[in-house]
Amino acid sequence: MLGKEYLQTAIKRLRYYKLLGDKTFEQLSDADLHYTPHEACNSIAVIVQHLHGNMLSRWTHFLTEDGEKTWRQRDAEFEVHNLSRQELLQKWEEGWNCLLNALTALKEDDLLKTITIRQEPLLVIDAINRQLAHYPYHVGQIVHIGKTIRGTAWKSLSIEKGGSEAYNKGDGIKDPAKGL
Repeated sequence: MLGKEYLQTAIKRLRYYKLLGDKTFEQLSDADLHYTPHEACNSIAVIVQHLHGNMLSRWTHFLTEDGEKTWRQRDAEFEVHNLSRQELLQKWEEGWNCLLNALTALKEDDLLKTITIRQEPLLVIDAINRQLAHYPYHVGQIVHIGKTIRGTAWKSLSIEKGGSEAYNKGDGIKDPAKGL
């Protein structure tokens, strides 16, 4: 029962972070997706390319193959490919669908199975936790870049600055995912 609840909450949290990315993309122009403040930074497009590659590699045949697939070209994920908005959003959706489909197919008994990522043995629950830290990290980067680009035109994806009191009194939105 605890394992089932864990899987449900992990899926819920990951869907929330995907939604934050979705709501960021809605606020940005096509050109914004390729913005970088300087060459040492990744654009949103590059972050999406990386998430796509990581998600497909980690979650394709998750229980039976190493999570670092031989076909993955990780270094190429960090190169500028000038993909269109449509191509980037297709990669975004494909990666998230691969992840969420793999997680929804898991059973409680699967959580204590051992899988490998780069030949490192991990319990399934640990592999999920690893990605629960990794993906929100990159979604946070996407949101931060979007907020930087939009400046004062940015539509907050959370409680507005100065809005905590109203939120806590119930005048705000109780479910951030519904309020986006």
